[in-house]
Amino acid sequence: MSDDDLVVHYLVPDGVGKVETDGASRRVGLAVSKAVGNAVTRNAVKRRFRVLARRYEDELPAHVSVVLRAKPSAAHASFASLDAQMASLFRAVRHKTERS
Repeated sequence: MSDDDLVVHYLVPDGVGKVETDGASRRVGLAVSKAVGNAVTRNAVKRRFRVLARRYEDELPAHVSVVLRAKPSAAHASFASLDAQMASLFRAVRHKTERS
């Protein structure tokens, strides 16, 4: 799933829901390539993504793994824009995993 400035890849492991997995919880990874900008810019984007992922991680199912991938436009996006996109995409992941 994607929006203007970020892409969300997610995986729900097989067997979740049938058998409880010990200690498994949500995992969030970040992918910010050099296409986004120099090291300073990439680190700033990663900091923003971490803050927003913590804010909306409760939207995700308990045993999902998510990778947030920054598009080059994320370097120039406002925090409010990234906030709205992250909330929307995390809700979409929740809805899709609930239907499956």
